[in-house]
Amino acid sequence: MESSRNTYIIYDDSNLGDVHISDDVLAVISAMAAMEVDGVAEMAGNITAEIVSRLGMKKLSKGVSVTVDENTVMIDLSIILKMNQNIIEVSKKVQDKVKTTVENMTGMKVENVNVNISNVALN
Repeated sequence: MESSRNTYIIYDDSNLGDVHISDDVLAVISAMAAMEVDGVAEMAGNITAEIVSRLGMKKLSKGVSVTVDENTVMIDLSIILKMNQNIIEVSKKVQDKVKTTVENMTGMKVENVNVNISNVALN
């Protein structure tokens, strides 16, 4: 049985209709934005950009949890850092990048982005 997805209305036009977005899509947007930050090796769960290109975007959301409360988004990310990176600097960049990307793409307000460092990549 397929798990149920939560969807949210991000645009409502009585003449044209509604635009809905699922929390899976919010998670994929968040993960892609996080992986664009220099210093992030991959998402937790060994999901790298190369694997995503082969397996598809759905696998990318593995290290992301999204909660939506009245059009406000809260995001928890688990990432793996590259060795010799400043954890605070990279985490702040991830928070800024994810917040900006989700807000720009969806129009939803991001309340917080929690970054969990799950591991460090040695190479």
